[in-house]
Amino acid sequence: MRNGQDAERAPGLRVTEPEPEPAVPEQLPPDRTQAILEAAKQIGAILKRAGHKFALAGSVAVYAHGGSGRLRHDADFCVLPEDAEAVAGSLRSAGLTVRVPPEDWLVKTTCFDQDVDIIFELAHQPVTVDLLARAEELSVDSVRMPVLSATDLMVSLTTAFSEHHCDFGAVLPVARTLREKVDWGEVRRRCGDEPMPAAFLFLLERLNVVESPQEQ
Repeated sequence: MRNGQDAERAPGLRVTEPEPEPAVPEQLPPDRTQAILEAAKQIGAILKRAGHKFALAGSVAVYAHGGSGRLRHDADFCVLPEDAEAVAGSLRSAGLTVRVPPEDWLVKTTCFDQDVDIIFELAHQPVTVDLLARAEELSVDSVRMPVLSATDLMVSLTTAFSEHHCDFGAVLPVARTLREKVDWGEVRRRCGDEPMPAAFLFLLERLNVVESPQEQ
């Protein structure tokens, strides 16, 4: 830990020990989408072999549920806060460097020159056993792994909206793709009365992506 500042993060999380020589291949695949997918597959395989509880999240999880075939962002994985140090150790043992950013809810690594976020807080709440238990076993470019449920994905995306981050246009295609898989009543319940998520849900109703509560 640096200057003791990370003592309140996931228990025992550290990045100061020497790193082994890389064992994971780092040759970049021919395009960005494939690079992100290869990174997700490598990290998922490492976590599966080590027996960690986890679930794929973010844009690659949307891809696994049938979303866009073009990926532009990093791969995200959810793990339990109490497992963060063990997960970091497994990544180091596989030859990957683990970094602790200023944010206190994740650690980062790099695979195939792509950033991979290991998240232990999602939608402003700690990752829980129940959240991971709801994950679905899906194929990610031929590698099967746990993937956040469509409902949990939508909750994580909508609760991330704020006055400083409110890109409805980026999440609208996701909502269209996943709408048949999502429990929208549960999304409304968990988003509460927060103004930005409520505005996004109202937009989905006006665009006939989802039914309004009165029509259900």
